[in-house]
Amino acid sequence: MDIFAEKTILTVSRLTALLRGVLEENFEQVWVEGELSNLSLPSSGHLYFTLKDSGAQLRSVMFKGAAKNLKFRLTDGMALIARGRISVYDQRGEYQLICEYLEPAGVGALQMAFVQLKERLAKEGLFEEVHKRPMPQFPRRVGVITSATGAAIHDILNVLKRRFASLEILLYPVRVQGEGAAIEIARAVDDMNRLKLADVLIVGRGGGSLEDLWSFNEEVVARSIHRSHIPVISAVGHETDWTICDFVADLRAPTPSAAAELVIASSEELRARLESLTHRLRLAMERQLAGMQARLQAQRRSLHDPTALQGHLAQRLDDLTERLYLALGNNVMRRREQFERLQATLLNNNPVRQADNLQQRIRLLCAQAERLMMLRLEGLKQEFGSNAARLEVLSPLNTLSRGYAIATKKMDGQVVVDAAQLTAGNRLWIRFHRGSAECCVETVEAAKT
Repeated sequence: MDIFAEKTILTVSRLTALLRGVLEENFEQVWVEGELSNLSLPSSGHLYFTLKDSGAQLRSVMFKGAAKNLKFRLTDGMALIARGRISVYDQRGEYQLICEYLEPAGVGALQMAFVQLKERLAKEGLFEEVHKRPMPQFPRRVGVITSATGAAIHDILNVLKRRFASLEILLYPVRVQGEGAAIEIARAVDDMNRLKLADVLIVGRGGGSLEDLWSFNEEVVARSIHRSHIPVISAVGHETDWTICDFVADLRAPTPSAAAELVIASSEELRARLESLTHRLRLAMERQLAGMQARLQAQRRSLHDPTALQGHLAQRLDDLTERLYLALGNNVMRRREQFERLQATLLNNNPVRQADNLQQRIRLLCAQAERLMMLRLEGLKQEFGSNAARLEVLSPLNTLSRGYAIATKKMDGQVVVDAAQLTAGNRLWIRFHRGSAECCVETVEAAKT
């Protein structure tokens, strides 16, 4: 169909589908380099982001199936190289890059993943010396976690057989590279700890590329070694190879053979050490015995004839006995004199005598108090009679008996002492010597000045 023919009308969906076909057919496999931005990580597991440079930007998506193979974490601002195909997202009418592979620009993906995981675990403290467990000096059983067919197990067995043939070795065979190898290694470490199968563990493999050694860079392996209660020696690759396992392990060996040498000293070394310790112990015991013998001889020389010593002790006993009798006699005399003084003091301070004295004093005080009370009552009686006579003279009742009266206003009970207090019509109470009467004022005559 010629879409440029006259009057050919397309729907938006049809046009978008045609454009998608053109893009997918001509850009089926492209490599794009740009800076990562607008990263989105939904729960679906797909990755949505934008690749941009100074002149343009490109919408990009990496679906879950490809995203699970990423060895490193994406962060905004990271320079990436992406491989994928160009397509169109119909709902927005935008073209986008569907990524199938991503790697950091200027550095490999595995190297970037290694650096990121190392930095993250270091921040959590998994590499700190405080977590490093000491190696047992004389292990009875060594657990080896490695491939059953690799060169590492043969090197370890040869070295241990040569150095200490009677040492028990327990192999836990695992895959050391490829899909699922890290899970097997971590499970082996956990099983060895759960079942307490060894005194020390060697985890490792022979040399190889970064991809070959990658199982020992997985987080699951690092965390299983970190939580191990059994000391772990990491023996991965050659001396120049470093993995996350080396950093988190309690001890790092440059090669599997070196790990076997670090597990335990050789029987010759142990025998030489034992002979040296035996020799030093013998010398120490000889010096100790010589010193004790010298002290014994000195003690013997310091001992005297027991008969003479007995005579001296008997004489000293007699002297002490005489002094004891003398001291006892003096003490008894002092005690008797002290007793007599105390007895005299007790007689003087006899409570019965003191009680009699106090009783006599109480009787004397009671008699004095009684006499004073009678005198006081007599004085009060005389004073009362005198006051009563004076009150009788000043009593208004006596005045009333001589014909006088007391007038009070009925309204407020005010005593009338001046005619000016009254007005015609006021009602008065007149108190006589005997009885009272109510009166009404008809006229008022004021006093003349």
